[in-house]
Amino acid sequence: MNIIARAFDVVHAVNAFVEKARRFFYSVLLLGHRCLKCRGSLAMVTAGRCRCVSCGSQFDPTVAFQRCSACGGIPVLRGHKYECRTCGRPIMSRFIFDGVVFDAEYFRQRMAESRQRRRERRERVKAMLAESRSAEVSLAGAQLNSVPGLVEALNALTSDLDGSCAVETRSDFDLKRYEDHIQALVHDVPLSLKEIPPLGENLRQDLIWRFIAVVFLAHLRVIEIWQEGGDVMVIRNETDRERQDLSGGPESPDGVERPLGRAEAC
Repeated sequence: MNIIARAFDVVHAVNAFVEKARRFFYSVLLLGHRCLKCRGSLAMVTAGRCRCVSCGSQFDPTVAFQRCSACGGIPVLRGHKYECRTCGRPIMSRFIFDGVVFDAEYFRQRMAESRQRRRERRERVKAMLAESRSAEVSLAGAQLNSVPGLVEALNALTSDLDGSCAVETRSDFDLKRYEDHIQALVHDVPLSLKEIPPLGENLRQDLIWRFIAVVFLAHLRVIEIWQEGGDVMVIRNETDRERQDLSGGPESPDGVERPLGRAEAC
C-alpha cells in the first residue's frame, strides 16, 4: 500500500468536502437576505464580501444585515475583527465560515505608518553618522623647494620640450554627460556596467568612460559598486534614493592637456 498516495487522496477528499460545506453554509445564510439595491439574490464571493447575482453590486453582509446584540448598533470592521460602532463591543460575524476578514484601509494606514517610522529611523541614523564624522583635513600645498635641487632637476627634464610639444587635445570625454546617463538608468536593482547602454561608437573606449563615471559617482556616494567575477555591478546608494539633487559634484575635465612647463618653487 502506498501510504503517501493514500494520504494525499484523503487530503483532497477533505478539501472537496470543506468547499462543499462552505458553499452550503453561505447559501443557507444568504437565503433570507436580498440585495440592498435591487432586491436580487446574493452569493458569497469571499470572506466578508457577497455579490448580487442580478446587478453585480458587492458589500459586506455582516455590516449590512447583522446588528449588535447589546445595543443594536451597526458593526464596523477594525483590522480583522468586527466591533459595534456605538458601544464598541466585539461582534462575532455570522457570515464567516473559516476565513479571516481584513480591513484594507486599516492595513494601508498601518503600512504607511511603518514606512514613516522606517524613514525617521533612517534619518536618525544618518544624523548620528554625520555627527560622528571627523573634521575635514586641509593639506598644505607641495613645497618644491623643500628638497634641495628638486626645482633644477625638474626644469632640466623639460628644458627641450617647450617648443616641440604642441597642444594635445584630450578625447571628447564628457564626464557630466556619462554621470547623468548612468544616474538615469541605475536604480534599486543591481545592474552590470556592461548592461548600461553606450553613448559612443567605440564600445571599448565607451566602457572605459562608463567605468570612470561610476567611480566618480561611487566617490560621491550616489551609487555603490562592487565586482562579481569579471563584471562591475552598480546600484543606487541607499542613502541617496530619497535625494533628488546632489550638492556639488566633480569638476569636468577641461578637454585640453597643456605641454609640460617649467617647475617653479612655491
